[in-house]
Amino acid sequence: MAKKKQTRKKAAKRKATKKKAAGRKPAAKRKSVAKKPLNKPLKKKTAARKVKKKKVGKRKAAKKKAKRAASLGRPKFTGEAALDQVFKEDYHARQIFTFLGVSSLKELEKFGPEEIVDRLSAPLVQTVQQIRKRLADHNRHLAGDLDYAVQRKQQRMAK
Repeated sequence: MAKKKQTRKKAAKRKATKKKAAGRKPAAKRKSVAKKPLNKPLKKKTAARKVKKKKVGKRKAAKKKAKRAASLGRPKFTGEAALDQVFKEDYHARQIFTFLGVSSLKELEKFGPEEIVDRLSAPLVQTVQQIRKRLADHNRHLAGDLDYAVQRKQQRMAK
């Protein structure tokens, strides 16, 4: 009968071990052992490499920005768009377009900003010159323009 008791005890132990295995948590992973730091010269090389990579990245970014700045993108108005429609709230701009004799954006884009200023200011300069001559002929002058009046009078006397 002693044998029977021993078998029963073994069966009981097996059941207990199975229950314990099901309730256990997995074993914690081992932390890696800290490695010794590399020699100092090697660290300097890796630091130098990192710096070089950063500089290259900045150059590429600068090139991309430069390319983007050169392009205006898709135009919002067609080349045949009427300037009166585009500048309907700007009366002075429309007067300049009338003076230049342009009616579309393509015609306006042919002019440079300095050329427009020269064309607009030329009649003003001519008119001021005519005023100076007339005043000098009648022995008068504009403020600070006495020298021109004297020269003009001398030229008339020489004729």
